[in-house]
Amino acid sequence: MAKRPPDRTTAYAKLVCSGARLAGEAERLACARHLADMADKGSEWTFDAAEAERHLALAELLVIGEGLDAKPLRLRGFQAFILGSLFGWRRKRTKQRRFREAFVQMGRQNGKSFLCGVLANDFALSGYRFGRIYCCATKQAQANIVLDEVLKFIDTDPELTALYKVRRYEHSATNLTTGTVIKAIGRDTKSADGFRSILAVVDEYHAHPTNQMYKLMLDGQLAVDNALTIAITTAGFNLNGPCYEHYRFCRQVLQGNIRKDSLFVYIAELDEDDDVWDRANWAKANPLQLWADDEHLDPGMLARMAEKAVDAKQKQGAELTNFLTKSLNRWVTFTAGAFIDAACWRACGVDQTLRDHRGRECFLGVDLSSGGDLTSVALVFPPGQPDEPAYVWSHSFIPELRLAEHERTDDVPYRLWVATGLVTVTSGMYGVKTDYKTVVAKLRQVISEHDLRVVGCGYDRHNADTFLADLEDVVSCDLTEVVQSAKSLNDATVDLQLSVKAGTVAYDRRNALLTWSAVNAVLSQPNSFGEVKVDKMTGHQRIDPIDALIDAWKLFLASRRGNSVDGEANLELYLQELGL
Repeated sequence: MAKRPPDRTTAYAKLVCSGARLAGEAERLACARHLADMADKGSEWTFDAAEAERHLALAELLVIGEGLDAKPLRLRGFQAFILGSLFGWRRKRTKQRRFREAFVQMGRQNGKSFLCGVLANDFALSGYRFGRIYCCATKQAQANIVLDEVLKFIDTDPELTALYKVRRYEHSATNLTTGTVIKAIGRDTKSADGFRSILAVVDEYHAHPTNQMYKLMLDGQLAVDNALTIAITTAGFNLNGPCYEHYRFCRQVLQGNIRKDSLFVYIAELDEDDDVWDRANWAKANPLQLWADDEHLDPGMLARMAEKAVDAKQKQGAELTNFLTKSLNRWVTFTAGAFIDAACWRACGVDQTLRDHRGRECFLGVDLSSGGDLTSVALVFPPGQPDEPAYVWSHSFIPELRLAEHERTDDVPYRLWVATGLVTVTSGMYGVKTDYKTVVAKLRQVISEHDLRVVGCGYDRHNADTFLADLEDVVSCDLTEVVQSAKSLNDATVDLQLSVKAGTVAYDRRNALLTWSAVNAVLSQPNSFGEVKVDKMTGHQRIDPIDALIDAWKLFLASRRGNSVDGEANLELYLQELGL
């Protein structure tokens, strides 16, 4: 057996950075960050290799009970790098650990929960008395997974068994020497609120609809020395969720664009231009599953992965998306049938508000709800200069008594959106149906406050009869019915899609509701003339803000080309304008 290096954390970083270990850019950047920080003599941080090795040695006292025979735990290189980094980096001349947050993302079945089970046992034995360790997830069954890893260690080793009192019915294990409790909690954050934890594991962060759990754990550790909140995940499907946003932030940290010394990041993923059908590339996202050791791939496991790849390549659709996301740990920003590429849409986000467009002309689009759903309005501001993008603004409304219902069924933070001014709650119509008078009042306020000149207004006739008279008092332009058919909406839909792709659209990047709607939208099946419109993926994924935007965009498109709203737009001309 090869002799272990005295500093396995740094040895792995050097192995990756030398190119001797196949790794993606994100993993290389994590390792390069470690080496660069060690070389920075003026830094306030220092890496204590002996302390890192002490914790790695403690981890390797554990026994793995799962399988045909129990065997001692032997850490792989990437596991040593993660654990060693978390425990070894400290502020100079103190015992204060550097990392208070960690983000670990890799493909499915690569031991994320297992590694956090090791962490939980270490923290429970750390000497901190009567601490709390939380294993958090959106569902109790998922939250139990990390705890179960700890329980398997306990059940396998008689010496460890004597150190814990396990209450499976309470989803907890208490260390008898320190009094520290390891507890698994699901989405019910009330069971954790008010407690200070020394370690919080936020499992499968991609499944969390909001960052409430993560922030609750992090905020609870504010006064606790050497506490850690770690989010572990595989890439997910929700590009509107907090995990994708946090992933993008972490990539910025690795690239050096953002400095956050207290955040440790380890992401194992394919590079953007990698051939997803090249077997060797799969190993970048699977640092445990597809490797025989730290330097050699496992042919047998690669062959098993290839069987999954056959289904994905041939069946496409959901099979392909699942393979790319879960097996290859790739956030898929565009899938077949999607209206907009999420990456292109996010690139259009700017730090502008209506205040930046005071006194300008705009087109208004209105999408009224059929009852208690969202009602949305949108404004499109034509470019003021030839190279300026068209700015779009959106606002929505929801009945007061339907707020909690939609928050539950749609699984999105409507209350947060209300608090941040993206949604207005209406209380008229008994709070069950949207009060259109509130919509009119809001429009009047916005137009007056920002001195806007509405030069065109498009609306969906559905449910609009009682609304139009009040709307005419607010805008001085003609009101134009926009027929909700593929024939009527095709040109505006395709034009908006291409404009986003070309980067000639801008919106307030803080408008999470508009982004959620944009990512939810898919294109309908083309009619016999090849014309399309937008539809939603599922019954609880709202696209009302996008519907309103397309109504406004139709008028904007017609005015730009000098066409009537019902005339056929010349898409070929516009494609040439965009260079597409």
